[in-house]
Amino acid sequence: MCGIVGFYGPEDVAHDIVFGLTALQHRGQDAAGMATFDGNFHLCKGNGLISDVFRPKQLKKLKGNIGIGHARYTTQGSSDAELAQPFTTSYPFGLAMVHNGNVINFRSAAKRLHEKYHVLPKTSNDLELIMYTFASELRLKNLDALSVVDIFDAVETTQELVKGAYATVTIIAGHGMLAFTDPLGIRPLVLGRRQTEAGPVYAFVSESTCFDYLGFEFVENVGPGQAIFIDQNFEVHRKNPYSLPKAFCVFEYIYFAREDSTINGRLVARERVRLGKILARKVIESGIQPDMVIDVPSSGYFAASGLAEAIGVPYRRALVKNNHMGRSFIVSSQAGREDIVRKKLNPIREFVEGKKVAVVDDSIVRGTTSRRIVRILREAGASEVYFISSAPPIVAPCIYGIDMAMSTELIAANYTEEEICRYIEADKVIYQSVEDLQELFAEDKGHGGGCFACFTGNYPTGDITKYLGHIQEERESHRIDRKKDAGGLVPSVSAKAPAPTEH
Repeated sequence: MCGIVGFYGPEDVAHDIVFGLTALQHRGQDAAGMATFDGNFHLCKGNGLISDVFRPKQLKKLKGNIGIGHARYTTQGSSDAELAQPFTTSYPFGLAMVHNGNVINFRSAAKRLHEKYHVLPKTSNDLELIMYTFASELRLKNLDALSVVDIFDAVETTQELVKGAYATVTIIAGHGMLAFTDPLGIRPLVLGRRQTEAGPVYAFVSESTCFDYLGFEFVENVGPGQAIFIDQNFEVHRKNPYSLPKAFCVFEYIYFAREDSTINGRLVARERVRLGKILARKVIESGIQPDMVIDVPSSGYFAASGLAEAIGVPYRRALVKNNHMGRSFIVSSQAGREDIVRKKLNPIREFVEGKKVAVVDDSIVRGTTSRRIVRILREAGASEVYFISSAPPIVAPCIYGIDMAMSTELIAANYTEEEICRYIEADKVIYQSVEDLQELFAEDKGHGGGCFACFTGNYPTGDITKYLGHIQEERESHRIDRKKDAGGLVPSVSAKAPAPTEH
């Protein structure tokens, strides 16, 4: 999962790119990058946060009225700075591209690139596969008289050859800006416009919240399999979306997207309130009687408030978040995640001491973070702690760009709710039901529901057994590399998650 932006207007866009990426910093904290074009490509990228990578000295060099940006969250491969996006290629015309998502036929796509197009990808980044496949198809056209139809033809072939989840934005030097998504529309991308005295500025961004900061109006969602091209005259051209059912990632609503973003016409904050309200039935049926409902900030807030309202129990914000710490879920190591939880959450003892507390989080993935939160509340004096997840049990790995890629890492894939309850040391664990979640998003008839694969194991792109085997091989390879770099021993990969223990 990453954050991407693309801006195209009559004046330099570097500052818009920085502000847009800053609004998307929650989507990736590993690295950031930008490419602008003014007759030549200007590129700046590196590891770290937006504020670390883009300094005033660099921004002065990033000239051009068209540009793209990326905030990286590493799911596969290493976090080397060379893998930071954007990527560029000089032929045809000169292309610069960013993407958000994950390619699942990496090996076969890379083999095809080498055998058919004689292109050898330099890195393990999925973006190279998308960019070089598109570039290779584009170069087959009449480049002296390239048309919008030619561009869309190259996009369509790329969508057929590259499988997985992706939303992309591309600069085609001397021609314009192109955006397209995978045929199922798994990852978000929206188009906006700001009118200026010099003319319109167009923007493609991962989330609509960017428009609020920059004074843009929302124009449309980039639909599943759709392509939108903005030419040098700022005329907008559209390729019709695919007729496949939309399979948008439901986890965006539950956790990843900002609460003030609107996705497919749905305000994320409102959807999280609804998730809390439909949890009320399961809470009541469980027989627990909490004195208060609290949230794990920040993604648990709206679900907690919805639940508290529905069951008639006071809501309190009893865990205070240090906003200068990152999001623990998107930190690459478990030790790092636990360290962030310890440092970023501080309980208000006066609120929880002697109370039966229902704590609402967006999900339970590995269980160790949840256990740490329960311990924090017990140490603050809570008499009972009920852990409530606004997401159903996560029983299958996400292969579309969220870092939960092996079933051995998912506690719900290996243990019952009772065992999970003992492991996280709670008095009760309550999950959202898959059926209630599916019913909530089935209401959205115009958008065809969503992808529930991590809760059901049913993947919209079909059989992914071979891909999971590739992930295991890659992770083992990186484990061995880390062992060599450290000069010491690294524990072997376990076949099963750590056993839950009694508290």
